[in-house]
Amino acid sequence: MSVPSFKLKPNANARVLSGHPWVFANEVEAPLPPECDGEVVECRDRAGRLLGTGICNGRSQIVWRRLAREHVALDEAYLGGALERAIGRRAPGPFRRLAWSESDDLPGIVADQYGDTVVVQIQTLAMEKRSALIGDLLDRLLHPAEVIFRNDAQIRRLEGLPIETHTRSGKPWEARWTAIDGIETWLDLMGGQKTGFYLDQRAQHSAVAKYCAGKRVLDAFCNQGSFALHAGREGAARVLGLDSAPEAVDAARRGAERNGIGAEFEAVNVFDWLNDPANKAGPAWDVIILDPPPFAKSKSALEGALRGYKEINLRAMQRLSAGGVLATYTCSHHMQDADLRSVLSSAAADARRRPRVLEFCHQPPDHPVLLSMPESEYLRGYIVRVE
Repeated sequence: MSVPSFKLKPNANARVLSGHPWVFANEVEAPLPPECDGEVVECRDRAGRLLGTGICNGRSQIVWRRLAREHVALDEAYLGGALERAIGRRAPGPFRRLAWSESDDLPGIVADQYGDTVVVQIQTLAMEKRSALIGDLLDRLLHPAEVIFRNDAQIRRLEGLPIETHTRSGKPWEARWTAIDGIETWLDLMGGQKTGFYLDQRAQHSAVAKYCAGKRVLDAFCNQGSFALHAGREGAARVLGLDSAPEAVDAARRGAERNGIGAEFEAVNVFDWLNDPANKAGPAWDVIILDPPPFAKSKSALEGALRGYKEINLRAMQRLSAGGVLATYTCSHHMQDADLRSVLSSAAADARRRPRVLEFCHQPPDHPVLLSMPESEYLRGYIVRVE
């Protein structure tokens, strides 16, 4: 059976020629017919040479996403093999990312494991058309008690897909307390943030906690309080978590009570709180954690985002005790490491402080970075001592 193909525009400066797995609508010589949407299509250069086999969706600005450089079919054999290889790359454990989209040759599939439950996010039309098969393959490979399809990310709208959540069995999955890295955590896998928990920051919780014993700790943008709770368990003298979402603060308070940790939490605008003269006049903090949501959700928003990152890091450095520790992160893939380092250097100059790097922070190995795809690298951070 012949596979449809398309060519790039003449003189197109397409990143796919350098190995990137995407082709954009303005790089294609002629649009493919609608019947190709959600199916396998070949991409060829101007000379007709095969650049890869991928999935197509003319309704998206990203019209093609590569599966492989060779001829492949998006069938049970391909999906099963790709999922098996992805799972095999990960260290065993009850809480881990199992598949990370293009980084695992599965464009549009994100799968996370929470004990006996697997949560899947499908973000491309082609994978949506094969979602039942994906659920069957995960069941065959891992034998989970349930597979939850968290198809509620707004990015699905760019592919013309509906927003919905369901389980493979059709039965509701009840939220519950689950011990993650020694902290009892309220898991709502059908309605919580992302797939239910920030698995990408697990290693950072313990990395920061080791600096917190006997210290005054401020966890800004705390969400459900994971950093704060780990700091409290490590023996911090005082822990305060801040977040603008009241429901997140409520969850953090429940977590503190459940774990017997004396942490406080407030629902506030973090920028306003850091700028409040009353808070500036109080005792300095020994450890401050800044883990904000992505300020730069698009390339055009980067300039404003850099100002926001500088502002919060400047205020944090001003509030740190001499020799205090700042753990600061960004999850905006548009913000490169050089951008973050420049922001921290500029903030330190304005605060008249001298930060020295204790640890370089990055997304964990189960969120692998595809070197030819900068978008797969998104989580960066530094733990610094501020003199």
